Amino acid sequence: MNIIILGAGQVGGTLAENLVRENNDITLVDTNGKRLRELQTKLDIRTVTGAASYPSVLEQAGAKDADMLIAVTSSDETNLVACQVSYQLFNTPTKLARIRSQEYLSQQAALFGPQGFPIDYCISPEQVVTEYVRRLIEYPGALQVLDFAHGDLRLVAIRPYFGGPLVGKNLGSLSDYASNDQIKIAAIYRGNRSIPLEESTVIDIGDEVFFIAPQQHIREAMAILRRAEEPYKRIMIAGGGNIGSRLAASLEDECQVKIIDHNIDRCRAIAERLNKTTVLQGDASDRELLISENIEYTDVFCALTNDDEVNIMSCLQAKRLGARQVMALITRTAYVDLIEGSDIDIAISPQQATIGSILTHIRQGDIVNVHSLRRGAAEAIEIVAHGDKNTSNVVGKYLHQIKLPKGATIGAVVREEQMIIPNHETVIEPNDHIIVFLADKRHLQDVERLFQVNITYI
Repeated sequence: MNIIILGAGQVGGTLAENLVRENNDITLVDTNGKRLRELQTKLDIRTVTGAASYPSVLEQAGAKDADMLIAVTSSDETNLVACQVSYQLFNTPTKLARIRSQEYLSQQAALFGPQGFPIDYCISPEQVVTEYVRRLIEYPGALQVLDFAHGDLRLVAIRPYFGGPLVGKNLGSLSDYASNDQIKIAAIYRGNRSIPLEESTVIDIGDEVFFIAPQQHIREAMAILRRAEEPYKRIMIAGGGNIGSRLAASLEDECQVKIIDHNIDRCRAIAERLNKTTVLQGDASDRELLISENIEYTDVFCALTNDDEVNIMSCLQAKRLGARQVMALITRTAYVDLIEGSDIDIAISPQQATIGSILTHIRQGDIVNVHSLRRGAAEAIEIVAHGDKNTSNVVGKYLHQIKLPKGATIGAVVREEQMIIPNHETVIEPNDHIIVFLADKRHLQDVERLFQVNITYI
């Protein structure tokens, strides 16, 4: 696919890296020539230096022949205008735009579409990250919580711990500890390696276990792998930007929320907008401030500023002063590697959280959801099965007859309103939504080909 990406920031650069791996032709546009040269030395891409919304720049980038335009610059207005120009002058078939401002997002239905800006899909990284963090707070002890089937089904990553009934036991004994058959282990990582899922496979402390279950059974599944934790109730947020203030707004009715920001004007604006959140002006890594605000009784400290160093330092300070769980928003991949195994419990990558929502619209086949896992090495997808037993490699087949690539697991099947945790005798039917876990994303195209319908199918 011929794709133009506007904006070479963290989201644009990570997106280019992911799409190049999948054999797409990528052209990256940005005003920062130095940043483009850095990316070009690492990736097999074309680059164009210039303003993303200018007709001449878009023409130079190949907008006439592009299959898709993805506008992810830091300016909403630039992204909007670029999509408009690309549509009116070059008739680009598919246009995605990053929109950050709640002012635009709140009027999305009226502003975007046939009668407004010609944007096919709207992407809001801040909203994606806010929902991502909120789900982590909802399920204490989870490393990732990802939605499928409109949130009715979830994929959860967790580290087993002392007190979990299944710890030290093999997978064949799962049914002895679960009260129902609605829980499926989709993958286990030991170190950086995915290990085979066999009945004799033993779950150890330190493993990273991914399981799939309906939303109402998530807590039960977590309790099988580690001692159940008390719900998080006291939340402290460092950073009152788009993500921090949105998270506070979503939590303040059910939790005791405090938000710290160094900017006095932003603090006043947040205090006026939120009803129950305590707003503090100051430095989130200030030891005396944290102590005075009873950091030792805080369940979760979330550092969500736009500065990685501030997020890391404030989380380390909060953890050492007694915060139960600390989460840091980290944009630089190198920093994520550095803090792994440190006092910081969870490093949140906004690029990886966002990338799935973009990839959903790029992948071949009828793909409903994409979630990038383990820093882009693994992936979970929700794909729709079409055709019949004569035109499809999956429809009408028993699960044990489907030749999945190495490291791929079918974790769940959604059939209309019914959620099925499959076994070897499950038969795939037309229009089933299949949740596939890929331990190695290099096999993605094999999965896409597997679900493609024979040319005779109409």
